[in-house]
Parts: sequence; C-alpha cells; structure tokens
Amino acid sequence: MESIWMGIAPGAMATRVLAMSGASETILKARLSKEPVHPRALWTLLEAVALWQGRKVRAALAADDDPSWSDSSLCREALSGFGESPLYTLDWVPGCAHRRPRRIRLGGVGEFRDLEKLLVEEIAR
Repeated sequence: MESIWMGIAPGAMATRVLAMSGASETILKARLSKEPVHPRALWTLLEAVALWQGRKVRAALAADDDPSWSDSSLCREALSGFGESPLYTLDWVPGCAHRRPRRIRLGGVGEFRDLEKLLVEEIAR
C-alpha cells in the first residue's frame, strides 16, 4: 500500500500543508496559521491524516536554516520528536519554506507548486 506524502512549509505569514496520494493526486491542501497553538498539533495532524486515509504518512518539514524559524513553536515541536511512529515519518528537508509563492489564486489557498515539487523529488525517492 502506497504511503501519503505530506509537505509542511512554515513561512512568515502562514504554514502551508500539502498531502498527496502518489505524485499526482492532491488529497489535502491547507494554509494554516504561522504557528500551532497546541504543542502536539504537528504530530496530531500527521496522525489524523494517516488514520483518515488508512496509510502511513511520509512527511517533510521544508524549512531553511533561518534563526527566526528556529524560534517558532513549530520548530520546537518538530525538533522534539523527529523520527518515526507507526503512523508517520517526519524528516527535515532544506527547501521551499521561505520562498514566496509566485501567484495566489482568488478563492483558494494559494500556490503550492513548490511543495508539490519537493514531495515528488524528496519524499518519493
């Protein structure tokens, strides 16, 4: 059974989340607040998607080595528990976290091509 691929990209204004089933089917696309309020929000999100879809989640936290990012609660939460669980794996990947999306579509949650590319190139290998 194929796993779910998930990219999480924290940014200055929001955290973008993209989950895909394979290289072409988007199953979840979200723009969340910059930082989670609850200390287990990241782990709960990964577990929830795995339980909902009935498949393990392979996730990548796409974040550059930026001091402002490392002070965030998302970073502290992620660094406190990188690794594997029966429901997910989470890896830090240097990447698209601080790149500004090229275009934002009205009525949507914005552009996610950079995260989609990251998932196909990093998670699928």
